[in-house]
Amino acid sequence: MRESYEFAKRAFCLAGLFLVLTACSPRWAPPAATPSPSLAVASSSPSPTAVRILVFSRTAAFRHAAIPVAIASIVHLGSEHGYLVDATEDGEAFSDANLARYRAVVFLLTTGDVLDEAQQAAFERFIRAGGGFAGVHSASDAEYGWAWYGKLVGAYFQRHPAVQSAVIRIEDASHPSTASVPASWKRTDEWYDFRANPRRDVHVLATVVEATYSGGGMGADHPIAWCHGFDGGRSWYTAMGHAADSYSDTNFLLHLEGGIESVAGISASDACAGHG
Repeated sequence: MRESYEFAKRAFCLAGLFLVLTACSPRWAPPAATPSPSLAVASSSPSPTAVRILVFSRTAAFRHAAIPVAIASIVHLGSEHGYLVDATEDGEAFSDANLARYRAVVFLLTTGDVLDEAQQAAFERFIRAGGGFAGVHSASDAEYGWAWYGKLVGAYFQRHPAVQSAVIRIEDASHPSTASVPASWKRTDEWYDFRANPRRDVHVLATVVEATYSGGGMGADHPIAWCHGFDGGRSWYTAMGHAADSYSDTNFLLHLEGGIESVAGISASDACAGHG
């Protein structure tokens, strides 16, 4: 498994080199947008029984520069672990027929209002039918007017201080997303405060220790990753993953892999089922 993360690191470096070279060329222009409802950016060998994951990274407010690298990392995780990954920014992917193809949907660095009412309704039906949801970082900074979505995620973003190092304390080391990371995990990220503490409604997997960084506003109990069963489906959220270098960090990739695979039913986790 560690070898796959070394591959991801090399891919990250090559992606950065490509961006530098293309940005410096006066003749370069970004490619035209693809109108396809679900754009398959990469996959493992096709199989009629393979688990499929949909990665959705549309933004209607702040856009994270990490999105391309983050997508590439999830695609690589899928190819290494035997599931197919499609990535899109097109809300038309949220139809009953299309969502039925997937075991889980990842809201990756989404911001703002990204789905219309019909698309929201289709996604609600997907979750109620037993689908999985994984939210990464600013997935909590989206769809403030859609109360159901806020409950699915577990909390809405409120504010953050400057990017800095902090210590994460693992509360449940049995979950796939926290089983392989250090019990006291020091890393650099953008540490979100939330409008309300989600603890009473979710199963908290990890907290960030506010005494180890400056500007935190939630106090001694500051959840940063959690999971819960919600409305018939499965939900996992991590507030980490702001910067591109997260997606070449071995521990963060283990965290991300475990979260996605838990809501897709690839990795078993009973701890979350009784919450929500």
